[in-house]
Amino acid sequence: MPPALLAWALLLWALTPLPALPQPQPQPQQGRRVQEKEATFDRTYSDWVDADLLNIYAFNHTVLRNRTEGVRVSVNVLSDHKDLPVLFVVRQKEAVVSFQVPLILRGLYQRKYAYQEVSRTLCQPQSKAEVETQHFYVDVSTLSLNASYQLRVTRVENFVLRTNEAFTFNATASQPQYFKYEFPKGVDSVIVKVTSAMAFPCSVISIQDILCPVYDLDNNVAFIGMYQTMTKKAAITVQKKDFPSNSFYVVVVVKTEDEACGGALPYYPLSKHTSPDEPVDQHNRQKMLEVMVSPAITSEAYVSSMLFCLGIFLSFYVLTLLIACWESCRQQKRKGLLAAMDSPSLDTGHSRSIPDSFLGHVPYDTYGYGSFENGSSGSTEAASGSLGSAEVSYGYVGERSLENVAGRPRLDSLSSVEEDDYDTLADIDYDKNVIRTKQYLCVADLARKDKRVLRKKYQIYFWNIATIAVFYALPVIQLVITYQTVVNVTGNQDICYYNFLCAHPLGNLSAFNNILSNLGYVLLGLLFLLIILQREINYNRALMRNDTHALECGIPKHFGLFYAMGTALMMEGLLSACYHVCPNYTNFQFDTSFMYMIAGLCMLKLYQKRHPDINASAYSAYACLAVVIFFSVVGVVFGKGNMAFWIVFSVIHIVATLLLSTQLYYMGRWKLDSGILRRILHVLYTDCVRQCSGPMYVDRMVLLVMGNIINWSLAAYGLIVHPNDFASYLLAIGICNLLLYFAFYIIMKLRSGERIKLIPLLCIIGTSVVWGFALFFFFQGLSTWQKTPAESREHNRDCILLDFFDDHDIWHFLSSIAMFGSFLVGAALPAATGPRGAQPGGAQLPALPTAPPLPSPQVLLTLDDDLDCVQRDKIYVF
Repeated sequence: MPPALLAWALLLWALTPLPALPQPQPQPQQGRRVQEKEATFDRTYSDWVDADLLNIYAFNHTVLRNRTEGVRVSVNVLSDHKDLPVLFVVRQKEAVVSFQVPLILRGLYQRKYAYQEVSRTLCQPQSKAEVETQHFYVDVSTLSLNASYQLRVTRVENFVLRTNEAFTFNATASQPQYFKYEFPKGVDSVIVKVTSAMAFPCSVISIQDILCPVYDLDNNVAFIGMYQTMTKKAAITVQKKDFPSNSFYVVVVVKTEDEACGGALPYYPLSKHTSPDEPVDQHNRQKMLEVMVSPAITSEAYVSSMLFCLGIFLSFYVLTLLIACWESCRQQKRKGLLAAMDSPSLDTGHSRSIPDSFLGHVPYDTYGYGSFENGSSGSTEAASGSLGSAEVSYGYVGERSLENVAGRPRLDSLSSVEEDDYDTLADIDYDKNVIRTKQYLCVADLARKDKRVLRKKYQIYFWNIATIAVFYALPVIQLVITYQTVVNVTGNQDICYYNFLCAHPLGNLSAFNNILSNLGYVLLGLLFLLIILQREINYNRALMRNDTHALECGIPKHFGLFYAMGTALMMEGLLSACYHVCPNYTNFQFDTSFMYMIAGLCMLKLYQKRHPDINASAYSAYACLAVVIFFSVVGVVFGKGNMAFWIVFSVIHIVATLLLSTQLYYMGRWKLDSGILRRILHVLYTDCVRQCSGPMYVDRMVLLVMGNIINWSLAAYGLIVHPNDFASYLLAIGICNLLLYFAFYIIMKLRSGERIKLIPLLCIIGTSVVWGFALFFFFQGLSTWQKTPAESREHNRDCILLDFFDDHDIWHFLSSIAMFGSFLVGAALPAATGPRGAQPGGAQLPALPTAPPLPSPQVLLTLDDDLDCVQRDKIYVF
């Protein structure tokens, strides 16, 4: 064959298509079939299904636009094929619901729980027509060889909840329930309350919009809406503005485990024959619940409650103004009377004198200042002498009178402006050692420093706490706003520990009433600052006039600590409000930090009254308070059940108590150095072994022994009991020490022959009564972050005042008033000077012993008001 022909033959063969191979024909599956059945409501269908059979049940029902009915599908698989479950698919007009039986739900640590009986409520689509017939289908299929089941479809009675009508029902983890609620006309918000007589099993309450599908299983209920866990109580306030359809679903789901509600984890059986992935049958975890929807308060209640809160605290401003006007009128009358008495008499040509009894004052020579029981006879004689010629039993104090005081130059005029220049001189330091270690001290001994130096020293307290407040408050506000945003976005109401039965939202705030009730701290703190400002202005005017009483009489007047106390009270209100935006254990220190500061500042102020020269500086005081707050945070985070922490804290507590006791006993005239042990042994040998002598400072020793007993007892209590609320335990330590020192101050004041005037006494009693009622409401315990959110809600209670404020709000009201009263009681506010202390030309005249100065207009309560005309070398230190 020629080559060309061969090539053409090969090309033709390549282009010729191959014959098609025979395709395998699909063989008809033998036995696969579909059975469709017309089904009716309220009838139980017992049937079976296998891999070759699909059962379809067709239902239809009439839907009215103005009436909503719930439809519930209940199934029970009788066969035990865990690996090959039966699948149920419900096809509706606008939704599809599918689930398998056995239903597998996961718990903590991925534990599996199987349920053979499942019931689901179908989502009801909205009907636009007046009457509409809707169809839905239930498909049943499986891959097992044979599975028998029971199917029943029913209508849900009371699917639509009615206002103020309770409805009782049962629910399980595989048989959740949900109901519909529609807002009535004129109702803008409602509160959904769910209760149960049994704490466990743990359940979840969810509020969801009218959308399909409804998330009603333990593994998806938190996907949308608002939700909270529940044991016996749950309450959610729902606002109409959050639901465009003016209706919502109340979903109740029983959890597979109780750990989220504080319960124990169930026993999880493991054996050689079972796999860790083997589902556990929980049998019957059923819970009976009751739900009721009630209207919440109206906008008028918000307005009236805010006006009530403002009215209470603004009334203190009005009362202060009225008292100021009344005292001003009294002073004007008194000045006129004194001016008339100073004019020459027509009969004698001499000035008239006014007895103390006429002015309503007790003569000062009858007070008996310095009458210690263990004092010498000389001190008794000094107490019984007249004010002008009284002799003090101490050898370092000579004969003094107001006339001598008025005629001598100011003590601080010879002092340096800088405190360090005064204290670092060797002779001055020696002089301090001599004076401060005497057995009996007077205020004059501890008020030797320049007033300008001390004023600067104590003003640092105010500026430091103002700086602390700014740097502390700004991140706190930012954090709680973030907390509130997370709650609003996620709907997880377990983040914050509110009293949900009395939590009234406003805007983005979930519990506005708990925030509003803190207004008293801010307003009363501001009022206290205004009172102190007026006191300081009056006192500075008296100093400019070289007034005798202001210069040399009474308790030394320093205002820096007062300003710090008022600022701390205002910050307590602000930070307490921040804490109540979203109260939980992570931000509880916001509510207590300035409580520690208030307690510390009050103790420092009491000590400053009679120890102005040796009181702690602002830097050391705030450093100690910072250590307290540090331990508060560490204790809240790590202290629960941690024995090592409690041992360390108790040791530090006891050591700090001993060091502070030594500092107070020796008036700061001791040193902590390498020779401290040698000096301690020397004192023990000389005072206890060589000769048995009592303590030199008996009164101080009694106070410090009692203080050590109390603090050691508190340390032992914490070490043994390990209280869960460490922050409150730490605050209790501060309050106990403050009360002890205040009681000691009152007792020693009376023991020294001083007296408490009637008004301060009544105010002390009144403030104590208010504190008692405040503590009663505080210990009601409406919530506690020491437990789970569900357990905390068991303590929730309804509002008790104006349907707006709960017990804790009353605590805020009363405690702010009590703190304000305590500040005024403990505030040694300066009195106004007498009208004859100085002349405009600067020449000082002797003050009249029979005309002591009256308090100036803003004096409400003063603890040491009786000493305003007593020379400081006759006021004892204790």
